[in-house]
Amino acid sequence: MTAVDRVRLTYRLELQRAVANGVLEAAGSTFLLLVALKYFHAGALAKALVAGGGSAGLMLTPLVVSLVARRGWPAAQAAARFARVGAATFVLMAAVPWLPLYVLGAIVSMAAAAAVIPLLTQIYQDNYPEAQRGKLFSRAVMLRIAVNAGFSELAGRWLAGDIGRSRALLLVFAAAFALAASRLARYPSRPLHNDGGSHPFRAMRYAREDRLFRQTLIAWMLMGFANLMMLPLRVEYLGNPKYGLALDARQIAFIVGVVPNVARLLMSQVWGWLFDRMNFFALRVALNAGFALGILTFFLSDSTTGLLVGAVIFGIANAGGDVAWGLWVTKLAPPERVADYMSVHTFFTGVRGVLAPVAAFYAAQSLALGTLGALCAGLIVAASLLLVPEIRWDRRVRPGRVSGEQPLAE
Repeated sequence: MTAVDRVRLTYRLELQRAVANGVLEAAGSTFLLLVALKYFHAGALAKALVAGGGSAGLMLTPLVVSLVARRGWPAAQAAARFARVGAATFVLMAAVPWLPLYVLGAIVSMAAAAAVIPLLTQIYQDNYPEAQRGKLFSRAVMLRIAVNAGFSELAGRWLAGDIGRSRALLLVFAAAFALAASRLARYPSRPLHNDGGSHPFRAMRYAREDRLFRQTLIAWMLMGFANLMMLPLRVEYLGNPKYGLALDARQIAFIVGVVPNVARLLMSQVWGWLFDRMNFFALRVALNAGFALGILTFFLSDSTTGLLVGAVIFGIANAGGDVAWGLWVTKLAPPERVADYMSVHTFFTGVRGVLAPVAAFYAAQSLALGTLGALCAGLIVAASLLLVPEIRWDRRVRPGRVSGEQPLAE
């Protein structure tokens, strides 16, 4: 297969998979937590576990990358197997409506979706040309966002009529996983680079050896922990009567799912263009400012206007976050090490993603959400300050990044 054919096939399959991803993203960001709250009347721990399911999968990514490399599986074939696990799990959750099984199923299914992210990043590195990587990636993201927004509106209306319909909704999520698996199985891909190492966390050495990578991970930990604390609290803030809003499923889905995703849809292509052309660290600082402003606007407001403005700001920042989070290691890592670098990044994303919802739900029991939001905005500002000195850095003057040699240890 020629390079041009590989790009075309990957892009076409990515667009098809984006439809499934939009549905699954709605599940992870809104509906799994909404069902736990409205259908099962789950407590703080159960809700935190449901919210942290995808993060648990991210923590497994070094193990997944190591396993796939040792077995010599093509990256896309391995990703398809995980998608099939997610489909089977949702079928089981629909068949047995029991809260402990629901919580476990939410963790397993969202973990299966998240665990394959480094494999996909390696595929983008191999199949998309560098000068167009952000553009091609963001186009699929736009379709995913459009599906997420439309599905959130329709599913929110449907559940507002009868929350018992959530069991059928779980079967829709199973079908989305099955579609994703069928597309992934056709991606052109190759086995991951295997250096012969047997330790499943061997990729962690790159965080020790590469100062710039390590510094970026620290900044991302601060920003990500703050953002992930406030993310599930959006549903809690809108739906729990103790905060005085007590919106129904349709209203929550509109504010949490539809509005920010429309903003993401409109801005994704812009951020993809900027990613291909702009200094990465300047881009990251700008995105951090958007996340901090979105948190403050949303949680310091109890008016519809304020909530909508906060949702829009969050959506705009999240559009850039999609591209930056998914592709940034391609700016730093040697080409054959992209999956390894990405697995380190996703592992630490998973750590904060598991801890942040637990911290959020328990902190919300003693702190006003506005106060908690201000504290999290402060963490995001601190993360930005760590990155400001790195804005001077330019990948093009670091030959180790371009030639595929071992990254510079600074």
